[in-house]
Amino acid sequence: MVGISAGVSYGALGSTHHSLHDFAALRAIHNVIVVAPADNFETREAVLAAAKTQAPVYLRFGKKAMPHLPRVAPGFEFGKASLVRQGNALTFIASGETVAPAWQAAELLAKERVEVRVLSMHTIKPLDEAAVLAAADETGGVITVEEHSIHGGLGEACAALLLQAGKCVPLKIVGFPDEYTVTGGQVEILRHYGIHGPGLAETARGLLARH
Repeated sequence: MVGISAGVSYGALGSTHHSLHDFAALRAIHNVIVVAPADNFETREAVLAAAKTQAPVYLRFGKKAMPHLPRVAPGFEFGKASLVRQGNALTFIASGETVAPAWQAAELLAKERVEVRVLSMHTIKPLDEAAVLAAADETGGVITVEEHSIHGGLGEACAALLLQAGKCVPLKIVGFPDEYTVTGGQVEILRHYGIHGPGLAETARGLLARH
């Protein structure tokens, strides 16, 4: 299954045209792999992996041009997050088109000598539990970022995992609240909800201040 123009890709067409609940719906269905690639590399690898996979796969795509993201290690595998940037102050765990602004936020924070880890959690289900737990153990907090409702998506999956594992770390879920989204283009909508480089950097500063 391929979902195109996901999230708020349709911009000014409004809430009726936005897809902000697909993670929540599909996470509740057994045996479905849910994937949201972050750039062209992950998109290509996800399509190739889906063609070789016997289980049902849902591939979620946006429609805007995406920057090529750096990676600490090569390779791609369903269920294994991609490490985009090293850091130990805290961790951004992002999916799909939100990985790029998370990386941009990390670059802004690096100028303040705050080194932030960035994970591309391209597979929402099955979740890379080891990567999430390592982020909790090795960094000062976790910020999840998704172009999806804050209910039922990546953030809640990470929160449930951490709570059940007994990990007590500062956590912030960044996504769309339970409301009609503001009117505007995709970039304008994301900016309004703080899903852009400067907005995520400010969220990180707030989380760090809780220590």
